[in-house]
Amino acid sequence: MNISINKNRFKVKVMITPRDTKKGMMGRDFDSTFNGMLFLMKGDEQCFWMKDCIIPLDIIMISDNSITEIHHQCPPCESEDCESYCGEGDVVLELPSGTCKKLGIQIGDEVDFNPPR
Repeated sequence: MNISINKNRFKVKVMITPRDTKKGMMGRDFDSTFNGMLFLMKGDEQCFWMKDCIIPLDIIMISDNSITEIHHQCPPCESEDCESYCGEGDVVLELPSGTCKKLGIQIGDEVDFNPPR
């Protein structure tokens, strides 16, 4: 699936099932098949952590196609004592660390889930 923010296009893997959501980016890195991971969640308040992730990430909370929160450069964590990154939204997007600052992505920006090809 492709999405865009401020004319920046991202090829994302979509995580829907509880199992997929729990695994997320644990033990993974982005590659030529995807440069973002999109989580479709239930409820309006989400909290993510970086347990067993191998790369730092930007974590973006989205509600009604609008960015509500950005956690920049979240570091990997190997213990059960990981920091949580919370925010309002029913969609969460994970991108490589530094992407939001590099591309000027900010709170309030619109996310297009059906960008033209």
